[in-house]
Amino acid sequence: MMVIAVLALGLAFGAKAPCLGTYVDGAGVAQLDWREGSQYKRFCYSDTVPLYSYNHLAEGALPYATRWVDLGSGKPKARYMEYPVLTGLFMYLNAHLTLVWLDAVGAEVPVIAYFDITAVLLALAWLAAVWASLRLTARRPWDALLIAASPLVVVHAFTNFDTLAVAAAVLALLAWARRRPVLAGVLLGIGGALKLFPLLLLGALLIPCLRAGRMSEFWTTTAATVTTWVAVNAPIALLPETKAGWGEFFRLNTTRDMDPDSIYYVLRTLTPWPGFDTPPFPPGEGPEVLNTVSLLLFLAVCLVIAYVGLSAPVRPRVAQLGFLIIAAFLLTNKVWSPQYSLWLVPLAVLALPRWKPLLAWMLVDAAVWFPRMLYFMGGPDGLPAEPFLYTVIARDLALLLLCALVVREIHRPERDRVRVDGVGDPIAGVTADEPDRWRLRGFRVVPLARPAPEEPAHVG
Repeated sequence: MMVIAVLALGLAFGAKAPCLGTYVDGAGVAQLDWREGSQYKRFCYSDTVPLYSYNHLAEGALPYATRWVDLGSGKPKARYMEYPVLTGLFMYLNAHLTLVWLDAVGAEVPVIAYFDITAVLLALAWLAAVWASLRLTARRPWDALLIAASPLVVVHAFTNFDTLAVAAAVLALLAWARRRPVLAGVLLGIGGALKLFPLLLLGALLIPCLRAGRMSEFWTTTAATVTTWVAVNAPIALLPETKAGWGEFFRLNTTRDMDPDSIYYVLRTLTPWPGFDTPPFPPGEGPEVLNTVSLLLFLAVCLVIAYVGLSAPVRPRVAQLGFLIIAAFLLTNKVWSPQYSLWLVPLAVLALPRWKPLLAWMLVDAAVWFPRMLYFMGGPDGLPAEPFLYTVIARDLALLLLCALVVREIHRPERDRVRVDGVGDPIAGVTADEPDRWRLRGFRVVPLARPAPEEPAHVG
């Protein structure tokens, strides 16, 4: 399985390789060849490349302490590193490794060495996620094949830095499965300091713990998560030199408008609806109504997921709940960068080990990248918005179908392939030996008799 994952990562690197070509400019200096939008024409764009210079990493600048002026919007705007702390430090570390490489070996175009070093570490992170997933699918090891060789990995493993957070999230689930709630919390906290989405997985642990009466372990994991996240962020958030830069991630996510990949942009572009807010926004402000609506929609869907989990005949599997929560976040959020779909890959396979719908969704989701690149390229060689947005609609519908299938198996557990032969949730962890104490019927809490617990699933 790991060999297959390495091959898929090799294909992913090959997909980005066309963007690593060079040319010699008029001064005889080698430059990265991104002329005439070639990064879009070749479908090989990666955030890693422009961020190397944009965040002044090429100069060895310390993230969050380095300020620059952005003139991209036509008005001067102070900017800092815009990523969560551990991702920013990861980029900084790679920039210094690049300097070491340049001193030892040299390179005509330093950003190529930076991309290569970053890609190796991102690949190792994805291999860690595959390894952990394989441990969690010990009874059905071939399910992990769709994680190792997912089309989304081939397209997006090196688009941004998301494999790091995915690895932390899946390793956290493995720690929980092995009944190590503190370690699970530490890994979720690390994941949250890379990208915030792993923090949402606490909700997937809450429902089983509620139904099994094991809330002490849930609070232990939550405390470890919060403590780790605070310990990582506090030095950057409190130091006078980096305090303003630390808040850039939160400021940017508050003030940015709807992303082209979001359902809100689809509706604003393809229908007469003008949107909730009218850009441009005053300095320091953003789409306040959109921010509020997207948050309330996400919370409302989370309440529905909680009801589904609390009213199910038997408590849902952790992966099922985690998949539904992350899918809800992406579907309701104003930003869905294409590489965010990597967050779903391990959870989707663990939640719904059915190859046909999973592969169909992955192919549709991966296909969004190609019209997106041509749309961003613009000009006579680009695409108008409509073809791109139709693929976004297809992706959202495919994901909604997966969600419906997961909900069906939650309420009809006899259809759940993971539960065959009376074997329970492989990620149940401390709740594996506990029967359900209660469930919801309608809106009434109904105590349950105490049958023998399910046979715990084997975790490799």
